[in-house]
Amino acid sequence: MKPTVVILAAGLGTRMKSGTAKALHQLAGRPLVQHVLNAAMAVGPGKIVLVLGHQADKVREAVREYKPEVVLQYEQLGTGHAVRQARESIAEAAGPVMVLCADTPLLTGGTLRKVVELHQKSRAAVTLITARVENPFGYGRVVRGKSGIVRVVEEKDATAAQKKITEVNAGIYCFEKKFLLASLDGLGKNNAQGEYYLPDAVARAAKKKLRVSAFVSENVDEVMGVNTRHDLSRAEAVLRERVARKWMLDGVTMLDPVSTFIDDEVILGRDTVLYGNVRLEGRTRIGEACTVFPGSRIADSVIGNGVTVKDCSVIEESDIAPGASVGPFAHLRPGSVIGAGAKIGNFVEVKKSTIGEGSKANHLSYIGDATVGRNVNIGAGVITCNYDGFEKYPTVIEDGVFVGSDAQLVAPVTIGKGALIAAGATITRNVPPDALAISRAPQDIREGFVSRRKRLKQKKDK
Repeated sequence: MKPTVVILAAGLGTRMKSGTAKALHQLAGRPLVQHVLNAAMAVGPGKIVLVLGHQADKVREAVREYKPEVVLQYEQLGTGHAVRQARESIAEAAGPVMVLCADTPLLTGGTLRKVVELHQKSRAAVTLITARVENPFGYGRVVRGKSGIVRVVEEKDATAAQKKITEVNAGIYCFEKKFLLASLDGLGKNNAQGEYYLPDAVARAAKKKLRVSAFVSENVDEVMGVNTRHDLSRAEAVLRERVARKWMLDGVTMLDPVSTFIDDEVILGRDTVLYGNVRLEGRTRIGEACTVFPGSRIADSVIGNGVTVKDCSVIEESDIAPGASVGPFAHLRPGSVIGAGAKIGNFVEVKKSTIGEGSKANHLSYIGDATVGRNVNIGAGVITCNYDGFEKYPTVIEDGVFVGSDAQLVAPVTIGKGALIAAGATITRNVPPDALAISRAPQDIREGFVSRRKRLKQKKDK
């Protein structure tokens, strides 16, 4: 039977010292809660119930694509109280009930499947994940007796002897449904924090001589809770190493994995080479045999096969066709589409524009709200003047146009196929195909002017 998964995500997370709910803090490009949801999906749940409280609307929006059932915990009175809010959803469940926390983002689906298997095989009333740690401070201690686990004691309630126990509770459980529902009614709050503790259900099971099973995790990092910004940075390092290892095993070369940041949703093609200090963010897709040089950041973009991204380039929400080259020091702003074999060079900025196959803008240009055809050459210092202070206007540059250096194309304007725009021209009207457009003052040469100017200056200085 498919398990029901209950995820506790109601807390603000006071130790994060933030105005943002803890479940929404970012880890490898995703909110913490999304990592837990992805792990939960691996067990094939019948349904997922999300318990929300602080900033419920924002958390609900962040997980909309998962379509969970949502229940609200208006007062945060402990984990047991949080699960009570999902009582009706739990009562409808046919299989076991897993309870997870939104602040354990390193948990994997593989581990959760093993927990469910152990729970069903052992016919336990409750199965929990535990781990042995060198410094157990802050964790609930797992107290064992001759017959197995007796109870879980929270840090603030533990005796001096219990605090020396190194086996800790990870806060991840699989319950038999009827036992869980009965236990929720019996939870009290006679403890140091005055809260309803879900782990007290473990003591209830032991007292009733019901089986309590434990899955002892060999990977301590996987069950780590994120409670502070320091924990968040540690989790980032662990997840980043996981992601880098996965892609290197799949045929991607990383010259310095430690300084390479790859978000969880990024996809990379084999034989791609990533230099150090590269950031790949969001839902970026990079094809095969690409090279991304140091200092570049690519976010939510699609990069075709054989593309070169040179040093210190920024690419955002853009599409780059196979064989193109971008950078160094280029900026592709959202909505940029770069054609096959095109070249976007030093200090070129492209915004919401299409650059055709084989076209080039090699130096110091701004191309905004433009459609550029095939095999166009855009010289150094060229700009499309797309904004008049009130509205944005389009520029169209047809196939085979040559735009000389330092030209200004004042939109809306169309440059016809094969036209030539002279260097320094300011173009305010459409240019027909195969035409030359010149806009500059006649050159005036005044011989001997410099010497006369120097003599005049010398007289003044006296």
